Amino acid sequence: MEEKIMQITSGKGPAECERVVAKVLTKIQKQAQQEKLALEVVELVDGKHDNTFLSALIRIKGNELETFCNEWKGTIQWIAPSPFRKFHKRKNWFAGVNVFDVSGFAKWNEKDVTYQTMRASGPGGQHVNKTESAVRAIHLPTGISVTASTERSQMMNKKEATERLKNKLLSLQIEESNKIIQNQWMEHNTLARGNAVKVFKEILD
Repeated sequence: MEEKIMQITSGKGPAECERVVAKVLTKIQKQAQQEKLALEVVELVDGKHDNTFLSALIRIKGNELETFCNEWKGTIQWIAPSPFRKFHKRKNWFAGVNVFDVSGFAKWNEKDVTYQTMRASGPGGQHVNKTESAVRAIHLPTGISVTASTERSQMMNKKEATERLKNKLLSLQIEESNKIIQNQWMEHNTLARGNAVKVFKEILD
């Protein structure tokens, strides 16, 4: 089974482009479901308004992923009046989709992670329980750490901390990959406006 990472970004575009990221994410999720692909949202960076995102990171697993990803990879053009600026004349907004091959990233190694337990605290400093159920996962090579304390059992918090750490490291590798291809994406400052791979037209009430 193939596995890919897709990143949807508004670049440094205005709030309308951040809205497009959310719209494109929904369309990709719908198509992935129709094609029976497993899709997981790894990270969402909130935009300036509700239901908008500066960027979205998703993991997709399935067969014939190359075709699916190539269909979306590039610039997405969204034609619609601005829902945030009533009298704004511009109607063309853009988001970018990039695809990363997971095989190019460092493999996850459980031996690189150490765990610490601690008491989970609630509001006002009150202890949720008297046992050390909260877990901090530390990635030794990078020093990155995350903490999970929402579950009652230490085992469940350890599992949650591990998943959070995996996603955080994945985001870090995506960031490093973006630096390598910065000539294409111009460090997310701008997006190529020509040759959009998909064009959507929306009519707002």
